[in-house]
Amino acid sequence: MKITFLGASEGVTGSNFLVEAAGKKFLVDCGLFQGNAKEEDKNYDEFAFNANEIDFMLLTHAHIDHSGRIPKLYIDGYRGPVYATKATCDLCKIMLPDSGHIQEMEVEWRNRKRKREGKLGFPPLYTAEDAINSLEIFKPVNYSELVDVDENITVRYNDAGHMLGSAIIEVWVREGEKEEKIVFTGDLGNNDIPLLASPTMIDSADYIVMESTYGNRLHLRNDDKAEIFLDTIYDTIKNGGNVIIPSFAVGRTQEILYELNKIKDCTKDESFINKYRLLMETSVYVDSPLAISATEIFKQNDDLFDDDVKAEIEGGDNPLDFDGLKFTRTAEESKALNEMKEPSIIISASGMCDVGRIKHHLKHNLWNSKNTILFVGYQAPGTLGRRIIDGEKKVKIFGEEIAVNARIEYIEGYSGHADQEWLMNFVYSFHNKPKHIILVHGEKEAQQELKGLIQEKVGIPVSIPKYGEIYNVSDERVYVEGRLELESVRRVQKTEIISKVKMLREEMRDMEDMLKSEILTDETKDDEINSINLKLKEIEQIIVSIIE
Repeated sequence: MKITFLGASEGVTGSNFLVEAAGKKFLVDCGLFQGNAKEEDKNYDEFAFNANEIDFMLLTHAHIDHSGRIPKLYIDGYRGPVYATKATCDLCKIMLPDSGHIQEMEVEWRNRKRKREGKLGFPPLYTAEDAINSLEIFKPVNYSELVDVDENITVRYNDAGHMLGSAIIEVWVREGEKEEKIVFTGDLGNNDIPLLASPTMIDSADYIVMESTYGNRLHLRNDDKAEIFLDTIYDTIKNGGNVIIPSFAVGRTQEILYELNKIKDCTKDESFINKYRLLMETSVYVDSPLAISATEIFKQNDDLFDDDVKAEIEGGDNPLDFDGLKFTRTAEESKALNEMKEPSIIISASGMCDVGRIKHHLKHNLWNSKNTILFVGYQAPGTLGRRIIDGEKKVKIFGEEIAVNARIEYIEGYSGHADQEWLMNFVYSFHNKPKHIILVHGEKEAQQELKGLIQEKVGIPVSIPKYGEIYNVSDERVYVEGRLELESVRRVQKTEIISKVKMLREEMRDMEDMLKSEILTDETKDDEINSINLKLKEIEQIIVSIIE
């Protein structure tokens, strides 16, 4: 058995693994790369495999960094089945067309810019219609059901507790007289995510391909994050400001709604009652058509909720609805939110702030010190959300520079990803110790720390693949057999270089604007001007050396 790692390798987006086993070729996930221009340009690369040679695909869950290139795969000719849970299929029906619409809007904006520069336009990665067409190849499966996808390959989907319908996939492969089992975790959830059941613990495996997003961090426990959440909202609303929550439309939004509804069940001391009363008097807006549709799908799949939530529903308490909750569907309703005078809570996608209505809300609220931007999910490097969390004082939104004066908070405990403790608990849960663990879907620092911990505490060998590496996992010893053909790797490297040049060009333009408007004023001292001039000469020399 061989696995080629074509995404989420030393990074957290673009999950895509090509498996060759028992005479078949199949994919596990086919997600979009997200983040800065360099990452997103990878989506336009040709696949490193022939789509017509793929026999089937296993999809762990609906998040776009795992499912978002399935329409591109379909365009390239793939017509095999995409196996996924029913809830994942339901969510992809709204998420993939929405992604296609975003692709169309983004490329329209880019092409207008290219046209002004005298350049030819280019087509979107795929359209909303392409995404709708690709849905015909989805094939729903049930949790715990053994599915023979081939006479020599059997799979089973287990609840990963990460989002509605998310799955840990067990794969049994029979080659000759030998049978081996490999487990793909997808994204693992914590055991305390609101609404969802805890991740399934797996008894045995020969090999694990495992996520590592928070391999070097611990989350806040539920009681702590609820208290911080309430305090943050109370302080902001009392001060006359808005609370803006950038939230992934599917998963985090529904969990935040649940948290807002459940806060009333906390300890009712006098201080809490005052805070809770103010919260209940404040309007909560879900400003994302996708989140609204996703919330309805959550309600339709409430059999996947944990037992306590099921009991609440049977008792007549809908955990995704409460007084003061309002949904804004149209663009006009969304714009009106930024004209309101009274303080409010606005939950809006995208969670990493790079696309969607959240950018408009940030533009209107970031500059005001009364407001709070409350992050509740992972922010990939290079995204607008990550830059804000990392402390940038000014960010560019829709071509306009916005000062970051608002209070910035990040409650990591709301992440849908398991932290270090629960990643280790997943490893500990195996009765029969795996022969080898391969870490994916994590930044380098997180992966290295988790690798060291697993090897120290459990004694299992751990590998961290690079993009394009081909792993042989058919023997007792897992090893790198090779890498993609040189031309494929070179194509990726060339794309990275061009992306960096594009980013530098944009940054040079921003610097020129800043120099003109803010830095080179009548008050600028001579020594400051000389210092800037020297640094520019250094940059010029570097550019000349590259050209030479």
